[in-house]
Amino acid sequence: MPPSAHDPNQNHLLAALLDAEFDRLAPHLELIPMPLGDVLYESGGKMQHVYFPTTSIISLHYLLENGGSSEIAGVGNEGVLGISLFMGGETTPSRGVVQTGGHGYRLRAHVLMEEFNRAGPVMRLLLRYTQALLTQMAQTAVCNRHHTVEQQLCRWLLLTLDRLPTNELTMTQELIANMLGVRREGVTEAAGRLQGYGYISYRRGHITVLDRAGLEADVCECYAVVKKEFGRLLSDVRQRQGRLPGKQAA
Repeated sequence: MPPSAHDPNQNHLLAALLDAEFDRLAPHLELIPMPLGDVLYESGGKMQHVYFPTTSIISLHYLLENGGSSEIAGVGNEGVLGISLFMGGETTPSRGVVQTGGHGYRLRAHVLMEEFNRAGPVMRLLLRYTQALLTQMAQTAVCNRHHTVEQQLCRWLLLTLDRLPTNELTMTQELIANMLGVRREGVTEAAGRLQGYGYISYRRGHITVLDRAGLEADVCECYAVVKKEFGRLLSDVRQRQGRLPGKQAA
């Protein structure tokens, strides 16, 4: 998209800010491309920025000593990458890598902390989002331990669809296996079954969801738990996205 087509309000958290808070942050928001595979921060690195995705999705990975990794949560246009900053940690053992290429806005860490330390609406909104994100992390751990690869794949596909305006996903089976922390062969078998059911079409790194209702019928309860908690904690976020266009970052 051309720069004129981008708007901070495409991120639900930024869209939920009251005008006074938004006006203080807007001049500092920097539109940046987030290409697939781009690493936004490494494990243990000090955070210089926080990131508000708009058309991209970021995956939080925990890295093992043997080189393996597994996704612990995803962040799309519903949220922000960098909660460790305002939770007092400044660093995190996870890695933030772009799962779906697109764009987003970054904000210098000290600017967000100045606003957070006002102990006003921004702080309350970010803490509610953090609780929802922690629910996603906990449910991901439970799902990876107790549910089949097919159910995990359904959950991952649905959560990804919720953050995109299209039913087309660009993702190889190898990358999905890394996300779920399973062998590629397991993903190949699970994707083959979903394609056989007519739920998806898969070809050379592209997945098209043909029957979302079918995925929802096949998925475990983990998807509904995460979606319900985000809705409960951030119900007012989508209600306040009526800010007029033109209220954009400089």
